[in-house]
Amino acid sequence: MLKPKTRWIVRKHLSDETVRTLSNELAISPLLAELLVNRGITEVESARCFLFDKGESFHDPFLLKDMDKAVRRIKEAIKNEENILVYGDYDADGVTSTSVMVTALQDLGANVDYYIPNRFTEGYGPNENAFRLAKSRDIHLIITVDTGIAAVKEVALAKELGMDVIITDHHEPGPVIPEAFAVIHPKHPEGNYPFPYLAGVGVAFKTAHALYGELPENLLDLAAIGTVADLVPLLGENRSLVKAGLKKLQQTSCLGIQAICRLNGVSLEEINEDTIGYMIAPRLNAAGRLDSAYPAVDLLLAEDQETALSIAEEINRMNADRQQMVNEMTKEAVEIVETSYPPDRNPVLVIGKEGWNPGVIGIAASRLVEKYYRPVIILSFDRESGLAKGSARSIQGFNLFDSLSECRDLLPHFGGHTMAAGMTMKIEDVDRLRSRMIELAEEQLNEEDFIPQTEVDMAINLEDAELSMIEELQLLAPFGTENPKPTFLLGDLAFRNMRKIGADQSHLKMQLASGDASLDAIGFGMGEMADHIAPQSKVSVIGELGINEWNHIKKPQIVLQDIQVKEWQLFDVRGMRQLDKWMDLVPDDRILIVFHEDTIARLRLQPLEKDLVVVSNLEVAANLDISGRNIVFMDLPPKKEYMEILLSHKSPDRIYAHFYQEKQHYFSTVPTREHFKWYYAFLLKQKTFDLKRYSGDLAKYRGWSKETIEFMSRVFLELGFVTIEDGLISLNEAPAKRDLSESKAYREKQEQYQIENELLYSNYEQLRDWFNQYFYLSQNHEEETKTWI
Repeated sequence: MLKPKTRWIVRKHLSDETVRTLSNELAISPLLAELLVNRGITEVESARCFLFDKGESFHDPFLLKDMDKAVRRIKEAIKNEENILVYGDYDADGVTSTSVMVTALQDLGANVDYYIPNRFTEGYGPNENAFRLAKSRDIHLIITVDTGIAAVKEVALAKELGMDVIITDHHEPGPVIPEAFAVIHPKHPEGNYPFPYLAGVGVAFKTAHALYGELPENLLDLAAIGTVADLVPLLGENRSLVKAGLKKLQQTSCLGIQAICRLNGVSLEEINEDTIGYMIAPRLNAAGRLDSAYPAVDLLLAEDQETALSIAEEINRMNADRQQMVNEMTKEAVEIVETSYPPDRNPVLVIGKEGWNPGVIGIAASRLVEKYYRPVIILSFDRESGLAKGSARSIQGFNLFDSLSECRDLLPHFGGHTMAAGMTMKIEDVDRLRSRMIELAEEQLNEEDFIPQTEVDMAINLEDAELSMIEELQLLAPFGTENPKPTFLLGDLAFRNMRKIGADQSHLKMQLASGDASLDAIGFGMGEMADHIAPQSKVSVIGELGINEWNHIKKPQIVLQDIQVKEWQLFDVRGMRQLDKWMDLVPDDRILIVFHEDTIARLRLQPLEKDLVVVSNLEVAANLDISGRNIVFMDLPPKKEYMEILLSHKSPDRIYAHFYQEKQHYFSTVPTREHFKWYYAFLLKQKTFDLKRYSGDLAKYRGWSKETIEFMSRVFLELGFVTIEDGLISLNEAPAKRDLSESKAYREKQEQYQIENELLYSNYEQLRDWFNQYFYLSQNHEEETKTWI
């Protein structure tokens, strides 16, 4: 058995009239129609627009509250040649928002500059020092992008200093809205904008749209990057923006984007949402995570190729440094959790350390959520200032923003969303924050909430995973939050050619098979699974279907997310001498079964004492519950009854068959009745025979082993055929006729021979069948075995 890492929640199969209608009206497969319905798209025209049009129409930007006021004030500033400052944020959404707004204002002839606070010295959002600096530079109008909705005090200061502030933001509004000249926000409490889920760059783009008087197609590429990077729902207007923006990116004139793609071996024609999420956005984020975000904006605004390439190289280096830093921080964070805040007693993990880079703690927080599936807050302590800067990430069912809002008295500066947030607080308040968040989690979450789950769109047959079907799925793209790539379940399949791949063997590759159909499967970061899937097991997998193209040959494949083996598994470790080569691969919850106590010393099993069980008699075998456990048979049992009682009507998850045997009977000479007949005739002729002196000579003469002579002598003694004194064996006169099977030594020899033959020298398939016969013994036979105890 191999348990999945998450709970698989498979959507209920739909075969209703809506699916049939969409399939017939749009000439699409029932499978694609069902996926649409599962995404809440049930009307034919909505589905037609979603799949085939350029995208849903963009809403009128003047539907946003205060947009008319903002446009009038900006155009007035341009006309009067006032100095305008675009105040942005240091993440990918923030730098693209800044670039969009600066470009639009430059196109309209404004005197514009931009400012992005330093994450390390200023923290998130507008701050008073920055606004005072703006005043000293004769700034008349400040336009915030992707920030500002929480800047109540800072906006008030700007008014005192004689500067107007226009806020464009998308973060959750707090209880008090800043008294800015204009507040453009899709969730403005007094507004009624039809789409509330715009990213910061989406709000900046709408403002540019209003300023231009027409859709600014030249800014679609930047808007698409920020929208994908900020993980907002890719539905409605966001989907329209990204869909159009990806087409623009594939022929972008932005020299900075061109340079990043060229340095990382990506052709513009291949850009999709994954390119943004895994290549472009992390690099734009890297600058602000490690130092100043200015290089990221400078890259997007670069006006010559040499400058763009130089900045792109710098950002690439920053991203590599960021990756190393995150790995080290995550390792340290895991150590702190394991030693000080065990997850079983901490439904929310709140940890911190001096010296951690505040720019990457958000990524480390996400890593810890993946590992422990708990809401996580990671803080970087600055002892000089007494402040802690933190990032938080959540799980389904725990609204991070609402929970942190209940701790506002401890958080003088914070903002974010349901699933992510950032904050600055006093170090001395961290313990209080931890206690409160734990209390809130205990109120809101139950045990099941701490088991991660994966929503599976549908179960399909392997035969369905064809190129044409996978190509049709691309009509659902672009994929992202609230419109994820479909996840499919393929159940109870055989597999072939399973192996670890990659420089560090960290990835898994195999071929799934069912009848004549097959499908390549790859699991990134799942290489260790190869050690936990036994030959001939049937696997069930979930993952995303895609197309692998190599040398112009297209083949369907599934990118694995999780694997399950429902039945017990047999791992053959017979003959493996070095225990450390395989024992570490046996999962926890294991039982190491030893039938002979001296095996412990022979195999040096003392360090594994807590997992050892010595099955010294049939009663121990009967009372040992192996169901749901990982069982290791360290040595061979003395009798088959031991195995039968151990296994009958029990269901272990896994069996590791080692079956160490100090003395092997199978390859020694096992005497037949002809052997015994000849030896008896020999003793009859000799009358007496000195075993100590001549047994070796006799064995050599007959081509037997010395042990064979000794064994037959012992059998004759047990049957009363001979006497043995001081090594001299003599036949008894007129012994009673008895069968060889009446000798205990003979029976044990035959038993051991049979056990070795069936358990040690069988092939894998024979051994697996041997175990299965005992798992499914009849109830009557089980009742009989009770008499053996």
